[in-house]
Amino acid sequence: MNPEILENRLIDFAVSIVELEKELRKTYAVQYLSNQLTRASISAALNYGEAQPAESKRDFIYKVKISLKESKEVSVGLKICFKAKCLNEHQTAFIFQESKELVSIFAKAVSTAKRSQTNNK
Repeated sequence: MNPEILENRLIDFAVSIVELEKELRKTYAVQYLSNQLTRASISAALNYGEAQPAESKRDFIYKVKISLKESKEVSVGLKICFKAKCLNEHQTAFIFQESKELVSIFAKAVSTAKRSQTNNK
């Protein structure tokens, strides 16, 4: 996938989480989860942005792995919110699907970069 397109998807994803957070009830648990979702989604975008000018393949892999972990965190957090009935399916359908796709993209990127790194040795 084109790095610029992926970066824009990550930014849109983070903005979607920020917008979703505005709609959540303000109980302690929901506030905690929404803060985590916001931090993780923004972190995924920022780390991917840092990965683009990486100084080495190892640095690139490290940053993309962080984006992968943060995307997985968002996915699990959304599941918790949905099961706890903090959100309904309508509110989370796009965001949950996007989080699953981003996890797949990052997992593939890490795998490809590692394979490339191994082949270049």
